[in-house]
Amino acid sequence: MGDFYQNGIITTLHNLSQRPLEDMEAELKQFSKTRPMGLILPSLYSELEGDALANIVKELGKVDYLSEIVIGLDRADEAQYRHALEFFKPLEQNYKVLWNDGPRLRAVDEKLKQEGLSPMEPGKGRNVWYCMGYTLASGQTESIALHDCDIVTYDRSLLARLLYPVANPNFNYEFCKGYYARVANGKIHGRVSRLLVTPLIRALIRTIGHSSYLDFIDSFRYPLAGEFSFRADVMTDIRIPSDWGLEIGVLSEMNRNYANNRLCQADIADTYDHKHQDLSADDAAKGLSKMSIDISKALFRKLATNGVVFTSETFRSIKATYFRIALDFVETYYNDARMNGLKFDTHSEEKAVELFARNILQAGQSFLQNPMEKPFVPSWNRVTSAVPTVLDEIYSAVDADMAEFGA
Repeated sequence: MGDFYQNGIITTLHNLSQRPLEDMEAELKQFSKTRPMGLILPSLYSELEGDALANIVKELGKVDYLSEIVIGLDRADEAQYRHALEFFKPLEQNYKVLWNDGPRLRAVDEKLKQEGLSPMEPGKGRNVWYCMGYTLASGQTESIALHDCDIVTYDRSLLARLLYPVANPNFNYEFCKGYYARVANGKIHGRVSRLLVTPLIRALIRTIGHSSYLDFIDSFRYPLAGEFSFRADVMTDIRIPSDWGLEIGVLSEMNRNYANNRLCQADIADTYDHKHQDLSADDAAKGLSKMSIDISKALFRKLATNGVVFTSETFRSIKATYFRIALDFVETYYNDARMNGLKFDTHSEEKAVELFARNILQAGQSFLQNPMEKPFVPSWNRVTSAVPTVLDEIYSAVDADMAEFGA
């Protein structure tokens, strides 16, 4: 059972009573009559070959309040796309599979590229962006959830608790961020959130001073959670990064576009585990190493748009301050793990901190050397202004693919 404490400036919706799932789903079914609900699933084809996504599809087959499921499929050839259409057939809901590597959607992407509007970098952010485009084109849903496809501990209660805050017509939330304890198999996970984001936010507060933005990010219990929900109008003017800065970028956009009382976070799972990334200490283009650089740059860029001036000396101070704070957190987590009888490898935790400290400095140097870098995908409002037919083209391309290949 979670506590009821409200920390920070964002409303926290706890799991206080282990409310029966059927009770919540019955309410969601009622809400769906006035606020139709949808789900976005950004997926790599490789995730269809694991156990996690098969279980997710099985669980979603029991959900009767969703009007539409939009699945973005990356890194799939024609045979793999055909397999994906069969894979998702057990879903009872209206579902669409975006074949992002197929010729039809590639043609749409090429048109946007000629206008300078296509996502620059392949990855989850690009996948999510096109799924949002299709969802806007479809116009079938008012409240939408998004979650990852590699959650090995998934059950449908996660979706219910994630959607409830933006689906309930008596609530005024436009956006809900999911959170959970990253504890599984006798260990505390979530190194990037625990050992990078929180210590870095505290270091930034100490070096450049308090700001409403840093207080905002620090209010989220799990800022890197890949699970969030939102009202449909959020999709029109959000500008998100296409790299590993996606989750921080989305929070930054919510901070820019909405008052704090329109945002919340919700406890959506007692246990949560998913695919773990390698640290990749020797390759800054992979794993947690790349993730830490992208996330750091996302924070620096946002602060710069708020008027913060960074120099090489600033970043050296941030790195040194971060390093000391992060090492203190390692001790804190060690004590927490021991008290709960969990395994804890202090050496590997401190190695992660050392890598993240180096990457904070590298991210800062990259930020200074590339001031004209365009990190964000354009908003759909801008895209439709430049190419008014684009949403119809995405909608038609997806339907044509599914009709041709057997859905």
